[in-house]
Amino acid sequence: MPKKAILVLADGSVYQGYSFGAETDTHGEVVFNTSMTGYQEILTDPSYAGQIVVPTYPLIGNYGTSEQDIESSKIQVRGFVVREECIKPNHYLNRQTLHEYLAANGIAGIHGVDTRAITRKLRSVGVMMGIITSSKTPEQALAELQGLPDYGSIDFVKQVTTDVIYRWTPVEVASAPLYHIVALDCGLKYNILRLLCGMGCAVTAVPCTMSADEILDLQPDGILLSPGPGDPALLDYIVKTVKQLAGKQPIMGICLGNQLIARAFGGKTFKLKFGHRGGNHPVRDLSDGRVYITAQNHGYAIDPDSIKDGLEVSHINLNDGTVEGLRHKELPIFCIQYHSEASPGPLDSTYLFEQFLEMIKVNKKI
Repeated sequence: MPKKAILVLADGSVYQGYSFGAETDTHGEVVFNTSMTGYQEILTDPSYAGQIVVPTYPLIGNYGTSEQDIESSKIQVRGFVVREECIKPNHYLNRQTLHEYLAANGIAGIHGVDTRAITRKLRSVGVMMGIITSSKTPEQALAELQGLPDYGSIDFVKQVTTDVIYRWTPVEVASAPLYHIVALDCGLKYNILRLLCGMGCAVTAVPCTMSADEILDLQPDGILLSPGPGDPALLDYIVKTVKQLAGKQPIMGICLGNQLIARAFGGKTFKLKFGHRGGNHPVRDLSDGRVYITAQNHGYAIDPDSIKDGLEVSHINLNDGTVEGLRHKELPIFCIQYHSEASPGPLDSTYLFEQFLEMIKVNKKI
């Protein structure tokens, strides 16, 4: 018989279900994702560090898990909450069921809960901390939860960044890559590396604590500021680095990288009520009015009234009007709040990497 488990939210709400994955208690900020596929990419996305993820799509695990669908070196989420766990996946790449994959990585999950009710709660009240447990009563779980630090008080970037410098070079252009990109790893997803390498570039990933001088010593043609987890207000040490890099080489920022660039130029950020997480968020490019369907995963946004020092808003979210991109009027810098690398989600925005490379090409001719 499956073991009973509960999800307890910080407001005292209790959702009953059954344990799957690792039989352990876990806690984190509870958020929901509206993608219909891509659960393994979600699980391994470093931007979910410290969070318990609730997919809104009811059936999860139907195509199993594979080596091809990972986005980092490990599962990054703290816990996984699903309506229905598929125990007999069907896909030619499948290697493990979702239960086996979570259990092998020590990640707790709960299935059989009303994920629609949880999503409605988070949309109306806002995201909040929660605990998955199969060993505690609701009262015990809530008492433990009240003594835990809030998600927004922890620097998760230092937990997910690489410990060492490493190079990601496509075999076919290993001898003569088109450009050398240095990626500041604040929570780097593998598909960013795959796409840049597929365009003929060599990419060097470096820790988030690396100084501007150390980055420039690597002789990059361009610098990429990666996505990542948590509150950008805690990352002044990276903001300082971005300030020192501005104007030295072309810079592209993605998600957290967008917020770091904004803060480097004096902008402010704030926490969204329930964030943007999923593969179906509409974004308008203000330069030509074109609308893109984008992959997103962020809980913080940029205050548009704080944008200054040469930056201007380039993209907006059509659901709530929040800032989805910035560009600098003079320096070779642009950034987006959504995920141009997708995984999961639509690949509509991979052209932005081509724009980045074109910016590098122009800069090298100056």
